[in-house]
Amino acid sequence: MKASLVLADGESFVGVAMGATGEKIGEVVFNTAITGYQEVLTDPSYRGQIVTMTYPHIGNTGVNFDDNESISPFLAGFIVKEYCASPSNWRNNEDLGAFLKRFDVIGIQGIDTRRLTRNLRETGAKKGIISTEDHDLDSLLKKVRNYPDIEGLDLVKEVTCDKPYDWNQGTWRWNARSATSQNKFKVAALDYGIKQNILRLLVDSGAHVRVFPAFSSSDEILAYNPDGIFLSNGPGDPEGVPYVIETVRNLIGKKPIFGICLGHQILGLALGGRVYKLVFGHHGANHPVRRLDTGQVEITSQNHNFAVDPETVASECQVTHVNLNDQTNEGMIHRKYPVFSIQYHPEASPGPHDSRYLFERFRKMIMDS
Repeated sequence: MKASLVLADGESFVGVAMGATGEKIGEVVFNTAITGYQEVLTDPSYRGQIVTMTYPHIGNTGVNFDDNESISPFLAGFIVKEYCASPSNWRNNEDLGAFLKRFDVIGIQGIDTRRLTRNLRETGAKKGIISTEDHDLDSLLKKVRNYPDIEGLDLVKEVTCDKPYDWNQGTWRWNARSATSQNKFKVAALDYGIKQNILRLLVDSGAHVRVFPAFSSSDEILAYNPDGIFLSNGPGDPEGVPYVIETVRNLIGKKPIFGICLGHQILGLALGGRVYKLVFGHHGANHPVRRLDTGQVEITSQNHNFAVDPETVASECQVTHVNLNDQTNEGMIHRKYPVFSIQYHPEASPGPHDSRYLFERFRKMIMDS
């Protein structure tokens, strides 16, 4: 079936549909990861976005039910150069196309993803529309230009859990779940679109984890009497969730806090800082970040469109990590309280494991407080 992709700047592509049929609009971004397309698809941080994979051959290993990072895909659409409809892997449960169709995700294949990525890289991420029904350029262009921009939208409410729940599952060890570690402390994890491997690594570090919805108040969270508080990753503009910012502001100084990605940005805003939108964002599993205290370079997994302006939080926080591609702020630690955050994804999934020491840092911070 024919599928059309039209960007808000008027550039258009014609390919072949995969997955669901219909029409979806979102912000088009590109991801540079070579592997891990299933984890990319099920990362709630992609809510409202259409993801372009720069690696050309996608679907080779199919999809298995154990590697999902959330209960379902949340992204608006999926773009690949070449789709493999006959996967070969002993863990495969279904092919990628069937997976996308089952969760109503529209995909397009067979287009020039290098040309598309060059457009996004040079002129910035922009809105786009994928359609299997309408192939009129003017009609599609009108629809996408009338669609609201991602700035200011509350996408967190679309991916957070409905009520608190406990998580006690650790990471995988040689294709089997690790035994649940002895819980030594309690962590309240605020779900802005949390990935499951974050929860697994918190359990591995010795935490009993209770996950709270993003709309939980500071009083509700503190009533659990956690030893530490975790601020999760999530989609969209951090300024679109003022209720979350206010909650975090009320938690600073009460308990040790560790934030990742959107949690890092929300912490920056709660401390009176400013965030700004990147031109095309950071999406991939191979981004170099320098750890300033040691000079060590970590290869990191990243997925964000916004960054914290370090100058606006300098009185409260010290920068700990810097992106070597564009010198943006990738981490900070509070000058007074046991609070720190990271812009990238130390849990990987997909990606390298260079940064998993940060979960041990959080454990130690809790045990020392």
